[in-house]
Amino acid sequence: MIPFNDLKKSNDRFRDAFAGKLQSVLDSGQTILGNEVSLFEKSYANYCGTSYCLGVANGLDALILIFKGYMELGKLKSGDEVIVPANTYIASILAVSHAGLVPVPVEPDALTCNIDPVEVKKAITPKTRAVLAVHLYGRLALMDELDAICKQNNLLLIEDAAQSHGAQTVFGGHVKKAGNLSDAAGFSFYPTKNLGAIGDAGAITTNDESLFNVLVKLRNYGTEKKYIHDFKGINSRLDELQAAFLNVKLPFLDSDNKRREEIATLYRSGIKNPTIRVPDFGATGENAFHLFVVFCKERQSLMQHLSDNGVQSMVHYPVAPHRQVAYSEWSGFSFPITEKIHDEILSLPISAVLSTEAVEKVIRTLNEFA
Repeated sequence: MIPFNDLKKSNDRFRDAFAGKLQSVLDSGQTILGNEVSLFEKSYANYCGTSYCLGVANGLDALILIFKGYMELGKLKSGDEVIVPANTYIASILAVSHAGLVPVPVEPDALTCNIDPVEVKKAITPKTRAVLAVHLYGRLALMDELDAICKQNNLLLIEDAAQSHGAQTVFGGHVKKAGNLSDAAGFSFYPTKNLGAIGDAGAITTNDESLFNVLVKLRNYGTEKKYIHDFKGINSRLDELQAAFLNVKLPFLDSDNKRREEIATLYRSGIKNPTIRVPDFGATGENAFHLFVVFCKERQSLMQHLSDNGVQSMVHYPVAPHRQVAYSEWSGFSFPITEKIHDEILSLPISAVLSTEAVEKVIRTLNEFA
């Protein structure tokens, strides 16, 4: 069976380095907010091109903390509206809700699957205070257009960059990476991500010094000086050991992304089956290819065909947020583009350790599907 994502093989490359880092952390006696966390925060800020990076427990917390940080700064308040893509993973929307804000879902662009700036414009009301751009599947959203809309309407622009580590585009006349295209960005380092830890981990990047200073406290019970609490904070600190593992893997992120792009190129040129649609993946470098997705009206049959021929595939994501029980208040909403995406999307195997032979077999199997 060709696995969808062979995490064991991916991490085996770093086994010796991981063992060394584990011993180093044990020897240091620093297990919370130690040198490894500081090193990662500096290294990842430098990688993304931002002034600041703050390690947190996971990607969901990263987004929640961004919103809560801006609430502490008076730029957001409870009940404010945040425009979000209707077809995102539910975590993006949960972050808005958990911060006490109101998510307003809008349709994506049918070709890119990312939030549609035209729909964003339509959804702006006097209560709108922010736009959450999700770089879904690894492809960057149209950040120049979204930035212009936000500036015209005095809105915050936030990135959910959980799937786009290392993707870059021309923004404001300069080449910039995900995490440096907005007021602040949330990252996840869940094990399956392009830059994945060995457990839960996340980070926030920003150039906003005032936000950073608030977040340093918010992630740590609202304190910077022990037992002196300025905010009603939470416990969401990047684990020292996970930071150590991320420090091992970060130097390999660009080469791993390059391999993902090579695989995506093979898929794009090789898939010839007219019943399978390949979306618009953007220009070179604009997509980190966290996932390689295709669309098929007979998705279940295609998944079974792949499985019968030794290929594992997955669905990201089978149920749209407005169809989830958790958001039953949206049950009457209709988002035809979103619903079509969730009904037809299928993710193919892709990772930095996937062989060309395996990719070619996947392509043959897809083209043989009737």
